[in-house]
Amino acid sequence: MAQPLAERLRPKTLDDYIGQKHLVGEGAVLRKMIDAGRISSFILWGPPGVGKTTLAQIIANKLETPFYTLSAVTSGVKDVRDVIDKARNNRFFNQMSPILFIDEIHRFSKSQQDSLLGAVETGVVTLIGATTENPSFEVIRPLLSRCQLYVLKSLEKHDLLELLQIAINKDVYLNKKNIVLKETDAMLRYSGGDARKLLNILELVVEADGASDEIVITDEKVVERLQQNPLAYDKDGEMHYDIISAFIKSIRGSDPDGALYWLARMVEGGEDPAFIARRLVISASEDIGLANPNALLLANAAFDAVMKIGWPEGRIPLAEATVYLATSPKSNSAYEGINGALELVRATGNLPVPLHLRNAPTKLMKQLGYGKDYKYAHAYEGHFVNQQFLPDEVKEKRIWHPQENAPEIKLKERMRLLWGERFND
Repeated sequence: MAQPLAERLRPKTLDDYIGQKHLVGEGAVLRKMIDAGRISSFILWGPPGVGKTTLAQIIANKLETPFYTLSAVTSGVKDVRDVIDKARNNRFFNQMSPILFIDEIHRFSKSQQDSLLGAVETGVVTLIGATTENPSFEVIRPLLSRCQLYVLKSLEKHDLLELLQIAINKDVYLNKKNIVLKETDAMLRYSGGDARKLLNILELVVEADGASDEIVITDEKVVERLQQNPLAYDKDGEMHYDIISAFIKSIRGSDPDGALYWLARMVEGGEDPAFIARRLVISASEDIGLANPNALLLANAAFDAVMKIGWPEGRIPLAEATVYLATSPKSNSAYEGINGALELVRATGNLPVPLHLRNAPTKLMKQLGYGKDYKYAHAYEGHFVNQQFLPDEVKEKRIWHPQENAPEIKLKERMRLLWGERFND
């Protein structure tokens, strides 16, 4: 039986690698390390199908160093120690450390991750971890501190279109067929920036019309094929990401029925309860925010409860938080505020802190005017005094914009009372 299309097209060199130019393009950080012939331990964090495993294999081939692979789904502490022993025994003087690639490292337990520490720290192995989950939550701090973290992005439209052309023109099976890409919107939409999913869809559509002299791919045909065989483009469990997306969007859309349905799908499917709980905490901040600050408290409490009581009872606090968040008023003003602030910082650079806001722990700093004319708010009536808190260059800039819900209207009225014209928009 032939390999799946995605495996047949897996690139062998960086020149054939698609996407992630911020990491492997000319002059980018990983490219420089690879070209120099030495790499340090790092973790690749990104969604499925963006090239994490492929990149690790390309690095191993380029550096011509022993390459060991473990899957966190099937490997235990003993497997980790066995590989480390092999790496230690197979390393020669002045040779670069063997590479240990751990796929889905977020699924490793604390004890499994602990078993890696010594080997990574002493250079017995160079660790490359791949994860679809935030390493800050899933990787223990001592191991994370010993690794660089590189973030991979979903492939962009031009990357995916390039990949389709490569598949049609260069694959040993597809290049024998007369394939016409008349429309691609449906394939791109269903793939969601995932190269493997895109190639799975292409392969499914082509196989369905395999006997035809000419295979014309249209959006209608793609949708029809996927409705007939919905799992064909989900061979590696990416439905996990589609369902959590539907779950969060149901909460954001204030539909408790939809949110509970998708929660049940995750519970029944054996989803990690910590994964669900974290998404609830994020939603409470991003989608409910200041419209109901208690949402974040309840989401955090649900997270704690699930960690304490486990399954199956943990489904109950998750359901409570889900309904509460879905039925709460919505605001993303804090989310928009921090995004706006980040855009401003990136556009304006490292603007100097106004002198009156600077700390002045030394005599010289005081002589230079650090902290001079700062007004201590608690020394004034109402614990407020009008003074400047932004750098001079952006002192008139508004970043937080309250939205039209009862709590934020109240906050806006308070800001108007304190700051006057500044909050009159």
